[in-house]
Amino acid sequence: MKVILTGASGFLGKHIYNELMAKYEVLTISRQDADFKLNLSLDVPQLPTTELVVHCAGKAHSIPNTSEEIKAFFDVNLTGTANLLAGLSNNSTLPKAFVFISTVAVYGCESGNMINEDHPLNATDPYGESKIKAERLVQDWCGKNNVICAILRLPLLVGENPPGNLGSMIKGIKNGYYFNIGGGKARKSMVFAKDIAKIIPKVAHQGGVYNFTDGYHPSFSELALVINKTFGKKRNLNMPLWIANAIAKLGDLLGDKAPLNSKKLKKITTDLTFDDSKAKKELNWNPMPVLSGWK
Repeated sequence: MKVILTGASGFLGKHIYNELMAKYEVLTISRQDADFKLNLSLDVPQLPTTELVVHCAGKAHSIPNTSEEIKAFFDVNLTGTANLLAGLSNNSTLPKAFVFISTVAVYGCESGNMINEDHPLNATDPYGESKIKAERLVQDWCGKNNVICAILRLPLLVGENPPGNLGSMIKGIKNGYYFNIGGGKARKSMVFAKDIAKIIPKVAHQGGVYNFTDGYHPSFSELALVINKTFGKKRNLNMPLWIANAIAKLGDLLGDKAPLNSKKLKKITTDLTFDDSKAKKELNWNPMPVLSGWK
């Protein structure tokens, strides 16, 4: 079976490529080091006929500060998806299945516990909103063309050299400047990238919209303890919440570039977990808990 994979050079894309290449012929699309070197946000690709398409390319892990940076989210996440679908539509034979890598950010929640797939898609930030529109575009295209549609809404991804906030946390612990705040009690959903890669063939056959997590939702303090052990570090110091609040108010004057502001503090100190019971029921989803699988 032939598979088209976009974003193969990215953090998750590498895991998906390594998993699929053992069983299938994988053709990659990326801006560099790919079978089809192109920018999907600018070009409609000419593609061979394949049975499965996994659309992993996307823009995340940044806070836009200008109109150009906001536009970049929609260029990559929405226009890039539209151009990929247009390229597939030019073939006389369409794929049997299309897997779209989305995000739990589409729910637009800053806090909450066990949010499931029926929650309204309330995101208004450029990342979440662009992913909502891309999801709908994929669902409409698949419905019109009788293609199995699978949408994977993912939380924090875990693996070697992760991007984003987890990468920053690991760097802080390694270099000795990470603090738990308010005891680090807030729980967050996360999942190993390798487990997402493993479920791709099954979810492509089944179709549907799914949240995926590790099923445990570790707290910051639990995660920090495991990372500390990796580097042979001692337990992290704790910053009392009243001190963090004072620093956050100062950070509000400096904006998003401040190490800590009220927005970041709220994110760090509130639970945000997602329910993956649908995946467990319909896909027999059985991931490795992040804390026990950490290396």
